[in-house]
Amino acid sequence: MKDQSDFSDIKAVFINCSLKNSKSESHTQLLIDKVANIMRSQKIEIEHVYPLDKKIAFGMIKDGKDSGLEDDWPEVQKKILDADILVIGTPIWLGQKSSVATQVIERMYAFSGDKNSKDQYAYYGKTGGCIVTGNEDGVKHCAMDILYALQHIGYTIPPQADCGWIGEAGPGPSYGDKLENSDVRAGFDNDFTNRNATFMAWNLMHMAKMLKSNNGIDAIGNTTDGWEDVANAKHENPEYH
Repeated sequence: MKDQSDFSDIKAVFINCSLKNSKSESHTQLLIDKVANIMRSQKIEIEHVYPLDKKIAFGMIKDGKDSGLEDDWPEVQKKILDADILVIGTPIWLGQKSSVATQVIERMYAFSGDKNSKDQYAYYGKTGGCIVTGNEDGVKHCAMDILYALQHIGYTIPPQADCGWIGEAGPGPSYGDKLENSDVRAGFDNDFTNRNATFMAWNLMHMAKMLKSNNGIDAIGNTTDGWEDVANAKHENPEYH
């Protein structure tokens, strides 16, 4: 059995759903980099995707080109399916995840009926998490939204699979902004954020490693064509105690 502390066979993809035109201006990217660097230190292969650098069509579709649309999503989808870990990063606007994050999840959802080699849905055996930044309330709300969506389509969500930073409530510096008359950057020394980012990175790695070592989730009672061949709700009498 391969050493459970050896993560060198794990791949992670981080999707930064910022609304900034340039990745270099994204506050969310700074916190993504913090988590990614923890994983990189453990020899995990890291890939970053910045949706605003690509032409991604809207809709519950697999390939916009089939409808005559410019669409780079199939390339992104392949990166997602090739990865063991997916982390979605988003800023907060009006207490919600960004419109880009919604678009990414919608495009992923269009593939949720596909199957893996074990006749389970395609995202089974993969691990998901999220990163949220902003200068207004909503970290937990956005995380709840994103993590629910990921688990619903098949991802396994480990404990403490999110981290974020919002600073004080109300207008103020965003993550990584230089504070006035200082070289100190907002959030970088925040123990709550740093602890959660660390927990998140390691829990994602541990869960991904467990799933990979076990060849994903056992294919019993959760296959698309075989679920009726095992004990299942269709055969249970709800009046039986």
